[in-house]
Amino acid sequence: MMPAMKHALLAFALLLGCNVSAQESTGLDVYWVDVEGGAATLIVTPAGQSILIDSGNPGTRDANRIHEVATKQAGLKKIDFLITTHFHGDHFGGAAPLSQLMPIGTVYDNGIPTRNPDRHRQDPAFILKVKPYKTMKVDARQVVKPGMVLPLKQTGRTAKVSLTFVAAARKFIEVPRRGVIKNPLTGSVPAKPEDLSDNGNSVASLLALDDFRFLDCGDLTWNMEAKLVTPINRIGTVDVYQVNHHGLATSNNPLLIQSIAPTVSVMNNGHTKGCTPSAFAALKSAKSIKAMYQVHRNLRPDGNQNNTSNDLIANLSDPKECKAFALKMSVTADGKNYTIFNPRNGHKQTFKTRKH
Repeated sequence: MMPAMKHALLAFALLLGCNVSAQESTGLDVYWVDVEGGAATLIVTPAGQSILIDSGNPGTRDANRIHEVATKQAGLKKIDFLITTHFHGDHFGGAAPLSQLMPIGTVYDNGIPTRNPDRHRQDPAFILKVKPYKTMKVDARQVVKPGMVLPLKQTGRTAKVSLTFVAAARKFIEVPRRGVIKNPLTGSVPAKPEDLSDNGNSVASLLALDDFRFLDCGDLTWNMEAKLVTPINRIGTVDVYQVNHHGLATSNNPLLIQSIAPTVSVMNNGHTKGCTPSAFAALKSAKSIKAMYQVHRNLRPDGNQNNTSNDLIANLSDPKECKAFALKMSVTADGKNYTIFNPRNGHKQTFKTRKH
Protein backbone atom coordinates (compact mmCIF):
# COMPACT_ATOMS: atom_id res chain seq x y z
CA MET A 1 0.00 0.00 0.00
CA MET A 2 1.32 3.44 -0.92
CA PRO A 3 2.34 5.76 2.00
CA ALA A 4 -0.10 8.45 0.93
CA MET A 5 -2.98 5.95 1.01
CA LYS A 6 -1.89 4.68 4.43
CA HIS A 7 -1.89 8.21 5.78
CA ALA A 8 -5.34 8.86 4.30
CA LEU A 9 -6.79 5.69 5.84
CA LEU A 10 -5.20 6.50 9.20
CA ALA A 11 -6.64 10.02 9.14
CA PHE A 12 -10.08 8.62 8.26
CA ALA A 13 -9.88 6.10 11.09
CA LEU A 14 -8.88 8.79 13.56
CA LEU A 15 -11.74 11.01 12.38
CA LEU A 16 -14.20 8.14 12.67
CA GLY A 17 -12.92 7.36 16.14
CA CYS A 18 -13.34 10.96 17.19
CA ASN A 19 -16.91 11.01 15.89
CA VAL A 20 -17.81 7.79 17.71
CA SER A 21 -16.21 9.04 20.91
CA ALA A 22 -18.05 12.33 20.68
CA GLN A 23 -21.32 10.53 20.11
CA GLU A 24 -20.80 8.19 23.06
CA SER A 25 -19.74 11.03 25.36
CA THR A 26 -23.05 12.85 24.93
CA GLY A 27 -24.49 13.85 28.30
CA LEU A 28 -27.99 13.75 29.72
CA ASP A 29 -30.78 16.00 28.41
CA VAL A 30 -34.08 16.88 30.08
CA TYR A 31 -36.92 18.81 28.43
CA TRP A 32 -39.89 20.30 30.26
CA VAL A 33 -42.55 20.24 27.56
CA ASP A 34 -45.25 22.90 27.76
CA VAL A 35 -48.50 21.00 28.30
CA GLU A 36 -50.40 23.98 29.72
CA GLY A 37 -50.22 23.16 33.41
CA GLY A 38 -50.11 19.38 33.04
CA ALA A 39 -46.85 17.46 33.16
CA ALA A 40 -44.52 16.02 30.52
CA THR A 41 -40.82 15.71 31.32
CA LEU A 42 -38.73 14.16 28.55
CA ILE A 43 -35.33 12.66 29.39
CA VAL A 44 -32.70 11.50 26.89
CA THR A 45 -29.86 9.41 28.32
CA PRO A 46 -26.23 9.39 27.13
CA ALA A 47 -26.99 6.13 25.28
CA GLY A 48 -29.86 7.80 23.42
CA GLN A 49 -32.69 6.12 25.32
CA SER A 50 -35.77 8.18 26.08
CA ILE A 51 -37.84 8.41 29.24
CA LEU A 52 -41.09 10.38 29.32
CA ILE A 53 -42.48 11.14 32.78
CA ASP A 54 -46.19 11.92 32.27
CA SER A 55 -47.86 12.82 29.00
CA GLY A 56 -50.02 15.90 29.51
CA ASN A 57 -53.73 16.31 28.87
CA PRO A 58 -56.15 14.32 26.65
CA GLY A 59 -56.50 15.36 23.02
CA THR A 60 -53.95 16.06 20.34
CA ARG A 61 -52.44 19.38 21.50
CA ASP A 62 -50.15 18.03 24.20
CA ALA A 63 -49.33 14.83 22.30
CA ASN A 64 -48.30 16.94 19.32
CA ARG A 65 -46.13 19.17 21.50
CA ILE A 66 -44.38 16.18 23.09
CA HIS A 67 -43.90 14.60 19.67
CA GLU A 68 -42.41 17.80 18.27
CA VAL A 69 -39.92 18.19 21.11
CA ALA A 70 -39.06 14.49 20.97
CA THR A 71 -38.49 14.32 17.21
CA LYS A 72 -37.34 17.79 16.22
CA GLN A 73 -35.37 18.84 19.28
CA ALA A 74 -34.23 15.54 20.78
CA GLY A 75 -33.99 13.57 17.51
CA LEU A 76 -35.99 10.62 18.86
CA LYS A 77 -38.00 8.03 16.96
CA LYS A 78 -39.43 6.22 19.98
CA ILE A 79 -40.30 6.71 23.64
CA ASP A 80 -38.44 3.82 25.26
CA PHE A 81 -39.96 4.24 28.73
CA LEU A 82 -43.17 6.02 29.75
CA ILE A 83 -43.65 6.67 33.47
CA THR A 84 -47.15 7.72 34.50
CA THR A 85 -47.01 9.18 38.00
CA HIS A 86 -50.76 8.91 38.69
CA PHE A 87 -54.15 8.77 37.03
CA HIS A 88 -55.24 12.36 36.65
CA GLY A 89 -55.99 13.45 33.10
CA ASP A 90 -53.27 16.12 32.95
CA HIS A 91 -50.65 13.41 33.59
CA PHE A 92 -51.84 10.41 31.55
CA GLY A 93 -54.27 11.89 29.03
CA GLY A 94 -51.78 12.52 26.23
CA ALA A 95 -50.30 9.02 26.21
CA ALA A 96 -52.81 7.35 23.89
CA PRO A 97 -52.71 10.05 21.20
CA LEU A 98 -48.90 10.16 21.50
CA SER A 99 -48.82 6.38 20.83
CA GLN A 100 -50.44 7.14 17.48
CA LEU A 101 -47.57 9.48 16.59
CA MET A 102 -44.57 7.43 17.74
CA PRO A 103 -43.91 4.00 19.28
CA ILE A 104 -43.92 3.62 23.07
CA GLY A 105 -41.84 0.91 24.75
CA THR A 106 -42.43 -0.08 28.38
CA VAL A 107 -45.03 1.74 30.49
CA TYR A 108 -44.47 2.06 34.23
CA ASP A 109 -47.33 3.09 36.54
CA ASN A 110 -49.18 2.08 39.72
CA GLY A 111 -51.39 -0.33 37.79
CA ILE A 112 -54.47 0.86 35.94
CA PRO A 113 -57.25 1.38 38.52
CA THR A 114 -60.62 -0.29 38.04
CA ARG A 115 -62.45 2.75 39.43
CA ASN A 116 -61.73 6.39 40.12
CA PRO A 117 -58.66 6.42 42.41
CA ASP A 118 -59.79 9.70 44.02
CA ARG A 119 -61.52 8.39 47.13
CA HIS A 120 -63.46 11.60 47.71
CA ARG A 121 -64.98 11.71 44.23
CA GLN A 122 -67.62 9.71 42.44
CA ASP A 123 -66.79 9.46 38.75
CA PRO A 124 -68.48 6.56 36.95
CA ALA A 125 -67.00 7.84 33.67
CA PHE A 126 -63.43 7.28 34.86
CA ILE A 127 -63.22 3.84 33.24
CA LEU A 128 -64.11 5.39 29.89
CA LYS A 129 -61.51 8.12 30.40
CA VAL A 130 -58.74 5.64 31.13
CA LYS A 131 -59.70 3.17 28.38
CA PRO A 132 -57.53 4.75 25.62
CA TYR A 133 -54.53 4.55 27.96
CA LYS A 134 -55.35 0.94 28.82
CA THR A 135 -55.75 -0.17 25.21
CA MET A 136 -52.99 1.86 23.53
CA LYS A 137 -50.28 -0.14 21.80
CA VAL A 138 -47.08 -0.46 23.85
CA ASP A 139 -44.30 -3.02 24.10
CA ALA A 140 -44.85 -3.94 27.77
CA ARG A 141 -46.27 -2.74 31.09
CA GLN A 142 -44.80 -2.78 34.59
CA VAL A 143 -46.32 -1.90 37.97
CA VAL A 144 -43.89 0.27 39.92
CA LYS A 145 -42.50 -0.84 43.25
CA PRO A 146 -40.28 1.52 45.30
CA GLY A 147 -36.65 0.55 44.87
CA MET A 148 -37.08 -0.63 41.28
CA VAL A 149 -34.42 0.65 38.88
CA LEU A 150 -35.11 1.36 35.23
CA PRO A 151 -33.05 -0.94 32.94
CA LEU A 152 -31.02 1.76 31.23
CA LYS A 153 -28.17 1.15 28.80
CA GLN A 154 -24.71 2.50 29.64
CA THR A 155 -22.29 3.84 27.04
CA GLY A 156 -19.10 2.76 28.80
CA ARG A 157 -17.61 6.17 28.05
CA THR A 158 -19.77 8.39 30.23
CA ALA A 159 -20.72 8.43 33.89
CA LYS A 160 -23.30 5.85 34.95
CA VAL A 161 -26.91 6.93 34.49
CA SER A 162 -29.74 5.53 36.62
CA LEU A 163 -33.39 6.12 37.43
CA THR A 164 -34.69 4.72 40.71
CA PHE A 165 -38.31 4.73 41.82
CA VAL A 166 -38.32 6.14 45.36
CA ALA A 167 -42.09 6.28 45.97
CA ALA A 168 -45.23 4.70 44.53
CA ALA A 169 -48.78 4.13 45.80
CA ARG A 170 -47.96 5.72 49.19
CA LYS A 171 -45.01 3.41 49.78
CA PHE A 172 -41.35 4.41 49.84
CA ILE A 173 -37.90 3.10 49.12
CA GLU A 174 -36.42 1.26 52.11
CA VAL A 175 -34.22 3.09 54.58
CA PRO A 176 -30.60 1.84 54.74
CA ARG A 177 -30.10 -0.42 57.77
CA ARG A 178 -26.83 1.16 58.88
CA GLY A 179 -25.47 4.65 59.26
CA VAL A 180 -28.94 6.20 59.40
CA ILE A 181 -29.25 9.61 61.05
CA LYS A 182 -32.61 11.10 61.99
CA ASN A 183 -33.53 14.14 59.91
CA PRO A 184 -33.25 17.14 62.29
CA LEU A 185 -36.23 18.78 60.54
CA THR A 186 -38.56 15.98 61.65
CA GLY A 187 -41.71 17.39 63.26
CA SER A 188 -40.93 21.01 62.42
CA VAL A 189 -43.86 21.37 59.99
CA PRO A 190 -47.42 20.27 60.87
CA ALA A 191 -49.19 17.59 58.82
CA LYS A 192 -52.32 18.41 56.82
CA PRO A 193 -55.59 16.45 56.65
CA GLU A 194 -55.22 13.18 54.73
CA ASP A 195 -55.18 13.66 50.97
CA LEU A 196 -57.84 11.38 49.47
CA SER A 197 -56.85 11.99 45.85
CA ASP A 198 -54.60 9.96 43.58
CA ASN A 199 -51.99 12.72 43.89
CA GLY A 200 -50.74 11.12 47.08
CA ASN A 201 -50.12 7.88 45.17
CA SER A 202 -47.74 9.60 42.74
CA VAL A 203 -44.71 7.71 41.48
CA ALA A 204 -41.50 9.55 42.40
CA SER A 205 -38.34 9.11 40.32
CA LEU A 206 -34.74 9.93 41.20
CA LEU A 207 -32.57 10.39 38.11
CA ALA A 208 -28.78 10.35 38.49
CA LEU A 209 -25.71 10.74 36.29
CA ASP A 210 -22.71 10.13 38.54
CA ASP A 211 -23.04 12.87 41.23
CA PHE A 212 -25.83 14.76 39.42
CA ARG A 213 -29.33 14.11 40.82
CA PHE A 214 -32.82 15.17 39.66
CA LEU A 215 -36.09 14.49 41.51
CA ASP A 216 -39.53 14.26 39.87
CA CYS A 217 -42.38 13.32 42.24
CA GLY A 218 -45.35 14.06 40.00
CA ASP A 219 -48.12 15.51 42.18
CA LEU A 220 -47.01 13.97 45.49
CA THR A 221 -48.79 15.79 48.32
CA TRP A 222 -47.85 17.30 51.68
CA ASN A 223 -47.96 14.35 54.09
CA MET A 224 -46.41 11.91 51.60
CA GLU A 225 -43.62 14.41 50.90
CA ALA A 226 -42.88 14.50 54.63
CA LYS A 227 -42.78 10.69 54.85
CA LEU A 228 -40.26 10.59 52.01
CA VAL A 229 -37.72 12.58 54.03
CA THR A 230 -38.71 12.17 57.71
CA PRO A 231 -37.91 10.84 60.21
CA ILE A 232 -35.20 9.54 57.86
CA ASN A 233 -34.30 11.28 54.62
CA ARG A 234 -34.61 8.33 52.23
CA ILE A 235 -33.13 10.09 49.19
CA GLY A 236 -30.60 12.62 50.46
CA THR A 237 -29.99 15.84 48.54
CA VAL A 238 -30.48 16.65 44.86
CA ASP A 239 -29.32 19.24 42.34
CA VAL A 240 -32.59 19.88 40.51
CA TYR A 241 -36.13 19.60 41.89
CA GLN A 242 -39.18 19.55 39.65
CA VAL A 243 -41.66 21.47 41.78
CA ASN A 244 -44.37 19.07 42.89
CA HIS A 245 -47.96 19.42 41.72
CA HIS A 246 -47.30 22.45 39.47
CA GLY A 247 -46.59 24.59 42.54
CA LEU A 248 -49.96 24.09 44.26
CA ALA A 249 -50.52 24.61 47.97
CA THR A 250 -51.43 20.99 48.77
CA SER A 251 -47.85 20.01 47.92
CA ASN A 252 -44.33 21.43 48.35
CA ASN A 253 -43.94 20.76 52.04
CA PRO A 254 -40.95 22.78 53.32
CA LEU A 255 -39.77 19.57 55.01
CA LEU A 256 -39.19 18.02 51.60
CA ILE A 257 -37.64 21.02 49.90
CA GLN A 258 -35.29 21.93 52.75
CA SER A 259 -34.27 18.29 53.22
CA ILE A 260 -33.40 17.63 49.56
CA ALA A 261 -31.75 21.10 49.33
CA PRO A 262 -31.84 21.59 45.53
CA THR A 263 -29.76 24.17 43.70
CA VAL A 264 -32.37 24.66 40.97
CA SER A 265 -36.16 24.28 40.88
CA VAL A 266 -38.31 23.95 37.76
CA MET A 267 -42.08 24.50 37.95
CA ASN A 268 -44.27 23.00 35.22
CA ASN A 269 -47.14 25.39 35.94
CA GLY A 270 -49.85 26.86 33.70
CA HIS A 271 -50.85 30.44 32.98
CA THR A 272 -53.33 30.37 35.88
CA LYS A 273 -52.37 27.08 37.55
CA GLY A 274 -49.78 26.68 40.27
CA CYS A 275 -47.35 29.32 41.53
CA THR A 276 -49.17 29.56 44.87
CA PRO A 277 -47.77 31.80 47.63
CA SER A 278 -47.08 28.81 49.90
CA ALA A 279 -45.12 27.00 47.19
CA PHE A 280 -42.97 30.08 46.59
CA ALA A 281 -42.48 30.51 50.32
CA ALA A 282 -41.36 26.88 50.62
CA LEU A 283 -38.91 27.26 47.73
CA LYS A 284 -37.49 30.45 49.21
CA SER A 285 -37.13 28.73 52.58
CA ALA A 286 -34.50 26.46 51.03
CA LYS A 287 -31.35 28.58 51.14
CA SER A 288 -29.70 26.14 48.71
CA ILE A 289 -31.83 27.28 45.75
CA LYS A 290 -29.95 29.58 43.37
CA ALA A 291 -32.48 29.75 40.51
CA MET A 292 -36.21 29.07 40.14
CA TYR A 293 -37.49 28.35 36.61
CA GLN A 294 -41.10 28.27 35.36
CA VAL A 295 -42.70 26.92 32.19
CA HIS A 296 -45.26 29.77 32.25
CA ARG A 297 -45.54 33.23 33.71
CA ASN A 298 -48.38 33.24 36.22
CA LEU A 299 -51.12 35.43 34.75
CA ARG A 300 -53.78 34.74 37.38
CA PRO A 301 -56.33 37.59 37.16
CA ASP A 302 -56.89 37.81 40.93
CA GLY A 303 -53.60 39.65 41.37
CA ASN A 304 -52.00 36.63 43.05
CA GLN A 305 -49.20 36.63 40.48
CA ASN A 306 -46.17 35.05 42.11
CA ASN A 307 -43.38 34.69 39.56
CA THR A 308 -39.68 34.24 39.25
CA SER A 309 -37.56 36.53 37.03
CA ASN A 310 -38.83 36.79 33.44
CA ASP A 311 -35.45 35.55 32.17
CA LEU A 312 -36.18 32.21 33.85
CA ILE A 313 -39.70 31.76 32.43
CA ALA A 314 -40.18 29.89 29.13
CA ASN A 315 -43.55 31.38 28.15
CA LEU A 316 -44.73 34.88 29.06
CA SER A 317 -47.80 35.46 26.88
CA ASP A 318 -51.40 34.35 27.39
CA PRO A 319 -52.61 30.96 26.07
CA LYS A 320 -53.83 32.31 22.72
CA GLU A 321 -50.37 33.65 21.86
CA CYS A 322 -48.28 31.01 23.65
CA LYS A 323 -45.38 29.60 21.60
CA ALA A 324 -45.08 26.52 23.87
CA PHE A 325 -41.35 26.89 24.49
CA ALA A 326 -39.79 23.96 26.37
CA LEU A 327 -37.11 24.53 28.99
CA LYS A 328 -34.07 22.31 28.47
CA MET A 329 -31.40 21.04 30.84
CA SER A 330 -28.14 19.51 29.60
CA VAL A 331 -25.91 17.60 32.00
CA THR A 332 -22.28 17.05 30.97
CA ALA A 333 -21.14 13.48 30.25
CA ASP A 334 -19.21 13.32 33.52
CA GLY A 335 -22.18 14.63 35.52
CA LYS A 336 -20.12 17.48 36.97
CA ASN A 337 -22.05 20.42 35.47
CA TYR A 338 -25.50 21.15 34.07
CA THR A 339 -26.92 24.01 32.04
CA ILE A 340 -30.52 25.25 31.91
CA PHE A 341 -31.53 26.78 28.58
CA ASN A 342 -34.56 29.00 27.93
CA PRO A 343 -35.20 29.02 24.14
CA ARG A 344 -37.55 32.01 24.35
CA ASN A 345 -34.75 34.46 25.10
CA GLY A 346 -31.57 32.40 24.71
CA HIS A 347 -30.89 32.48 28.45
CA LYS A 348 -28.31 29.93 29.62
CA GLN A 349 -27.03 29.34 33.11
CA THR A 350 -24.56 26.65 34.15
CA PHE A 351 -24.40 25.16 37.62
CA LYS A 352 -21.85 22.90 39.26
CA THR A 353 -23.08 19.55 40.54
CA ARG A 354 -22.76 19.16 44.29
CA LYS A 355 -21.36 16.22 46.21
CA HIS A 356 -24.23 14.32 47.80
